[in-house]
Amino acid sequence: MIKIRLARRGRKRLAIYDIVVANSRSPRDGRFIEKLGVYNPNTVPASITLDPERALYWAMNGAQLTPTSRAILSYKGILYKKHLQVGVNKGAITQEQADEKFNAWQTKKTAQIDNRIGNLEGLKDADKKARLEAESKINQARADALREKKEAENAAKAEVQKAKADAEKAAADAIRAEKEPKVEAVAETVTEVVAETVTEVVAETVAEVQPDVTPTAE
Repeated sequence: MIKIRLARRGRKRLAIYDIVVANSRSPRDGRFIEKLGVYNPNTVPASITLDPERALYWAMNGAQLTPTSRAILSYKGILYKKHLQVGVNKGAITQEQADEKFNAWQTKKTAQIDNRIGNLEGLKDADKKARLEAESKINQARADALREKKEAENAAKAEVQKAKADAEKAAADAIRAEKEPKVEAVAETVTEVVAETVTEVVAETVAEVQPDVTPTAE
């Protein structure tokens, strides 16, 4: 049995599929009879390249379709063209009528695809703008947090410096207060010594100057 199916290739998680005509008994990614196109689901919308004439040929000649290949051929209008061609072959419509209907369908489909792409681009731009705004808010929040952190660090440093200065002043005052009583005590001792010395000197001087008035015996 002949099938139109997909053959996988490409990197892991970035697979690309060849649209091929192959024998149903062949491995999925094995030998094939003919390559019809490529399906890339990694783009938005998905990218499809297809040889419409060869795809129609195989569809008209009874090739079976897998669900994915059927969706692809329907999206590209191959199945609708097959339907019209069957009508032509049966004499229901002429070839000109079939071509006219297919061209009208193709024009409508192209407009729908373009409209969808435009909507996707609009959504993409809106999403990009939203992400930029969110990123800007995050950056602003980070900047505010850094500024607040720096202000807090500066305030903490100022408090530490003030506390250090107060501690140094308190230590100096304590040393000064400890020394002042000693100085006062030394001054009092010196004053007492000087006073005693002066008293003794005065007494000696007076004793030397005063005449001897000791009475004599008669």
